[in-house]
Amino acid sequence: MSATPHQPKVTEREARQVAEAAREQDWRKPSFAKELFLGRFRLDLIHPHPMPADEDAQRGEEFLAKLRDFCETKIDSARIEREARIPDETVNGLKELGALGMKIDTKYGGLGLTQVYYNKALTLVGSASPALGALLSAHQSIGVPQPLKLFGTQEQKDTYLPRCARTDISAFLLTEPDVGSDPARLATTAVPDGDDYVLDGVKLWTTNGVVADLLVVMARVPKSEGHKGGITAFVVEAGSEGVTVENRNAFMGLRGLENGVTRFHRVRVPAANRIGPEGAGLKIALTTLNTGRLSLPAMCVGAGKWCLKIAREWSAAREQWGKPVAFHEAVGAKISFIAATTFALEAVVDLSSQMADENRNDIRIEAALAKLYGSEMGWLMADELVQIRGGRGFETAESLAARGERAVPAEQILRDLRINRIFEGSTEIMHLLIAREAVDAHLSVAGDLIDSDKSLSDKAKAGANAGVFYAKWLPKLVAGQGQIPGAYGEFRREVDLSPHLRYVERGARKLARSTFYAMSRWQGRMETKQGFLGRIVDIGAELFAMSAACVRAELLRKEGDHGREAYQLADAFCRQSRIRVEELFGRLWSNTDDLDRKVVKGVLSGTYAWLEEGVVDPSGEGPWIADATPGAAKRENVHRPIR
Repeated sequence: MSATPHQPKVTEREARQVAEAAREQDWRKPSFAKELFLGRFRLDLIHPHPMPADEDAQRGEEFLAKLRDFCETKIDSARIEREARIPDETVNGLKELGALGMKIDTKYGGLGLTQVYYNKALTLVGSASPALGALLSAHQSIGVPQPLKLFGTQEQKDTYLPRCARTDISAFLLTEPDVGSDPARLATTAVPDGDDYVLDGVKLWTTNGVVADLLVVMARVPKSEGHKGGITAFVVEAGSEGVTVENRNAFMGLRGLENGVTRFHRVRVPAANRIGPEGAGLKIALTTLNTGRLSLPAMCVGAGKWCLKIAREWSAAREQWGKPVAFHEAVGAKISFIAATTFALEAVVDLSSQMADENRNDIRIEAALAKLYGSEMGWLMADELVQIRGGRGFETAESLAARGERAVPAEQILRDLRINRIFEGSTEIMHLLIAREAVDAHLSVAGDLIDSDKSLSDKAKAGANAGVFYAKWLPKLVAGQGQIPGAYGEFRREVDLSPHLRYVERGARKLARSTFYAMSRWQGRMETKQGFLGRIVDIGAELFAMSAACVRAELLRKEGDHGREAYQLADAFCRQSRIRVEELFGRLWSNTDDLDRKVVKGVLSGTYAWLEEGVVDPSGEGPWIADATPGAAKRENVHRPIR
């Protein structure tokens, strides 16, 4: 689609440069996942499992007890689904409980919870109502509190954090009607005017935007004298003149989500409301998401736990051919998958969250892997639950109750979870984002070598540097602990997990060798091999999950808390995961990627248009992408602050 008059025209190369400039370039702290992709299994970075301080755990557990009581007595999930709206009294009850300020420091009126307990709270709330979980997550994980915590001035923190902790809901506004994961094309502008900036533009899919009091808005500042320009972050009062919520969007799931379209028309924002310097907006957004992404997999953990509970209860009660359906292998395999995957996913989220709290490791890849893996596996678990429930899985909870059966919202959780594969970076974008970090070491030493714009002298210098790096690195990928029969013996109990850790170590080296071979084979074309890169990332995600599951099992054994059962679940998960890993390794080199590209060209050129004959298209009329030309609002403002 061609750019509209107000839309920046951006080449593919320019778009990549904008994204690259927003990346954190340096690795100042160790990263377990980064090392994994480089073929180094650094178990010492995650084992023994890090633990929260006693006072943090006590404060967290006390809040969880209050929150559980609230979820059980004050949240009517069926009503939220029926009315497609979270009742104001429910939101106000969460405000009184302090749930808006879970991650905000106590000196600003927040609860000061750690990442671990914040995520446990989201697991709990999300199980009661995924829409409520999304509201709290969008407010704290990516809304005003997190970027201000990381990049705000003291004056901004003093002004806004007390409001966010108790009364004001916040939202994060980046996406536009014609701008998704390619922020270089951002069209919303913030033009300097004296001590203010004047905002104009339209934002789409503004989670919490319909009810928000405060907004984090990403806008493009034009370059001018005294202004560096670039994509910049601002705190904007949602009630400001010129801010209009033009539509409350409706979705297949998360029916209570207050998500809308927000228009800015000559909205004046004081320069004091700018977060960080001009041009730092994308970096602020990406850094905010480093730990913010953990909220989605936390809620997927809650979904897995609920799916397991329903699968257990239903499969024991439902009999077919003389025995409970759970004992029929076809159903039992699904229950085993849900149980083992829930255990591993909770291990991934807890480990990543604790590492975020300790701040000893760089967890940008771990958090991204948790989001990617959690959203994909959460959806699969819900899908399997629907299958286990059969026709009742497809039937709504309201219909089940109407005919006298337990109102189990299995089809609802499937609809609610589907967005997680798109929210905060689609699976496809997460593959590319993680792959970029995974091959960072290679690009650092060989970047100029595969850059077609570099001179011969630059390439020669890069070649020499690459030669030195690979001469040291490649020999280390030949052998390791994974080939020593007794390695990782501390994980050998009644159930032996040590073979799985040896497999992870061997798998990490094989993964690194595969990446090196692909770099050598495709060089500068590597970034176009998205199918290959996606499989590389998926292998890394499985290896990370296996590592986390084993480490969690050993932690639970040491604590005497279901240790034997934890070892059994970790063993089951690792055996299931290893089958998936072997398939992914095979598909690195044996796939239909080249053929798929040819078919796509044929589809888009109309070669196969005859295949579409014989149906009618029930879609309505209208453009594929709504017009987002700046200007005054022509629609009623449906902004609805909750008081």
